[in-house]
Amino acid sequence: MQYWLVKSEPEAYAWSDLLGDRKTDWTGVRNYQARIHLNAMRKGDRVLFYESVTTKAVVGVAEVTKTAFPDKTADEPGWVAVELKPIAPLSRPVTLTQIKAEPALAGIPLLRQSRLSVMPLEPAAFKRIVALGG
Repeated sequence: MQYWLVKSEPEAYAWSDLLGDRKTDWTGVRNYQARIHLNAMRKGDRVLFYESVTTKAVVGVAEVTKTAFPDKTADEPGWVAVELKPIAPLSRPVTLTQIKAEPALAGIPLLRQSRLSVMPLEPAAFKRIVALGG
């Protein structure tokens, strides 16, 4: 199993939207590095859902239910989406401030490449963030 973090502006698509929809196609990613990550995702991989801009916190855990397929929102070929379904909200959101304060998380892509919307996580980092979220 692999572990990932996806970011979304809650005004565009929030964790509560994913809970209500029960699944979603993760579309609209237009960064080449993020596209590589989407292509690397496998069915059953776990995904942390991070609400950016206003919330600035990891708020839930999702699962990849369908691997990369053409992104229907793209105007040019090559862009892909994956399907995600929610697993569970975290008991407590894990804020960016908490993540920055945690020495074990100092090297995660969220802190090194803050504009990247899809990123891999090491298993230990994923587990630590989930533990911080209760």
